[in-house]
Amino acid sequence: MSTTVLEGLAVVAVACSGGRDSLALLHATASAARDVPGLAVVALHVHHGLSVHADAWQAHVEHCCAAWAKRGLPVRCMVRRVQCADDGRGVEAAARAARYDALREMAQEAGSERVLLAHHRRDQAETVLLQALRGGSAAGLAAMPREAWRDGICWIRPWLGHPRQAIDAYIAAHGLGPVEDDSNDSPAFARNRLRLAVWPALTQAFPEAEAALAASARRLADAQAVVDQVVTGALSGLTDDRGSLDAAGWARLDAPMRRLMLVKWSQRAGGAGWSSSWVERLADEVPALLARQQPARWAALGVSLYRGRLQFNAPGGGQPAPAVPLPLACPAEVVTLSMPPDGTLRLPAWRGALRAEPVSAQGVPWSALQGMRVGARAGGEQFQAGPGRPARSLKKQYQQAGVPAWRRAGPLCWQADTLLFAPGLGMDARHWAAEGVPQWGLHWVPDGPEYGTDTGLPPVLVPR
Repeated sequence: MSTTVLEGLAVVAVACSGGRDSLALLHATASAARDVPGLAVVALHVHHGLSVHADAWQAHVEHCCAAWAKRGLPVRCMVRRVQCADDGRGVEAAARAARYDALREMAQEAGSERVLLAHHRRDQAETVLLQALRGGSAAGLAAMPREAWRDGICWIRPWLGHPRQAIDAYIAAHGLGPVEDDSNDSPAFARNRLRLAVWPALTQAFPEAEAALAASARRLADAQAVVDQVVTGALSGLTDDRGSLDAAGWARLDAPMRRLMLVKWSQRAGGAGWSSSWVERLADEVPALLARQQPARWAALGVSLYRGRLQFNAPGGGQPAPAVPLPLACPAEVVTLSMPPDGTLRLPAWRGALRAEPVSAQGVPWSALQGMRVGARAGGEQFQAGPGRPARSLKKQYQQAGVPAWRRAGPLCWQADTLLFAPGLGMDARHWAAEGVPQWGLHWVPDGPEYGTDTGLPPVLVPR
């Protein structure tokens, strides 16, 4: 480990499982840190609880740190225990996500913005192959970056260009005793199958496979960086300050650019981005919908198309579902109802609930939510958008406010003979409470996981 990597730092963290790669990196980092005044090294160990040997591995890392500290190396150990329940992505993915969360939290507690990871050149080559076998994108085939900032931490892989043999030589030279993870021999994991069954045959036929695949990853990473810059620039020109996408302008682009922009746009909103099947589907569906001037909503993504713009409007999730035709069918019955004390008025026939929430302005007194008439639009309703403004037809108010059709699909509420609430517009100004008076607003919450509906909503505070 070169001291130039460590200069100017007060604390550097090293992820250490106790295995040969991470233990070697920890020892090399601590040894180099001894020559950098004031620098402390923190070993970050994550106890997954997935192996019967997990306690022994933790004890081994703690013992190594204590022994090296007695010899004058500036190193100490932090441990975090995590739960790794399979959430449908597989045990490997769940463990990896839990591990990175724990490493980030420990690094922040230790005061380090940098975490060193022990991935080496063969790890990189294996990752390229795995991504290719999974049909990975160019970003996936670029594999692991040497440095990357994520969630306030710079993740650094200083040995990414070094072969496994160099690490083995370091282990032998310093007499280190790493632990052996018995799960590395299990064919249940894709990387193990590649490492045990494929890699020996591959390197026998192509001795330079490791170096060649790692070199391809570097070139793909460079190409991907340029693509990202181009796509980001194009996306900035087609999105507004609320993040909605000019679908008409986007649809005029070539299909490859449309797909790349959808990936980047979805990443901005949700982090991980959409699957390739979703990207290809929207790249085909949206231009056809635009040609018919037809609005639509993809509930599983929380995305809608309205007035030529794609916009996020709810958390995504779930399996692919057809675009929802608009408007939704509504019950015709008008009933008189009162808001219950918990602030949630369930309307099973409408497949949703009216939710009352305290607001500081543009709300109504709690008494206005008692004895409401609740029902569907019949035509001719008048809505007043603000004090002193004329009441206008509900249709014109929706059009002026640019409320998409799917957000209008809920019940109207009246108090006496005047409109009290309209989905997508809020409370009618004719019923607004005076300034300083406790007041509530209404929201329409449709049923279904695609809307993020929680039937166990917390109660609101109501006057007694």
